[in-house]
Amino acid sequence: MKLVIGSDHAGFLLKEDVRAYLTGKGHEVVDLGVHSTAPSDYPDAAEAVGNAIKSGVASRGILICGSGVGVCVAANKIPGIRAGMCHDHYSAHQGVEHDEMNVLVMGARIIGVETAHDVADSFLAANFIATEERFVRRYKKLLALEAKYAKTGPE
Repeated sequence: MKLVIGSDHAGFLLKEDVRAYLTGKGHEVVDLGVHSTAPSDYPDAAEAVGNAIKSGVASRGILICGSGVGVCVAANKIPGIRAGMCHDHYSAHQGVEHDEMNVLVMGARIIGVETAHDVADSFLAANFIATEERFVRRYKKLLALEAKYAKTGPE
């Protein structure tokens, strides 16, 4: 699978490890930065990954910062991005299967390397369960909320 990956400085080392791990498993991983531990801003990483997905570079992405919270909040500001912070394999596949999550978020200061590999594998192996009416209904409601607030903003 082709995917995009990005981080801030706090997530850089885990991003490098996850990128190498996934590349070794045959995935095409487009690294959108950062490329060092020099201080950086997490919204920039979220925007790079979100815009790459929206423009069709890849259908899924991974974001990593210190806690995962910053990049998750920032990524979910971008219409069309459904980012979820996952530090276990169940959430990683369930988020895709039930909610069509397209960005996996992890906190480098929260999750260990081996667990990060497991979580990434679960995320990439999962597919949206479009055959179950309840998931499709809920997904359509998510899209409707996004469209409503993209046009008018919060009320």
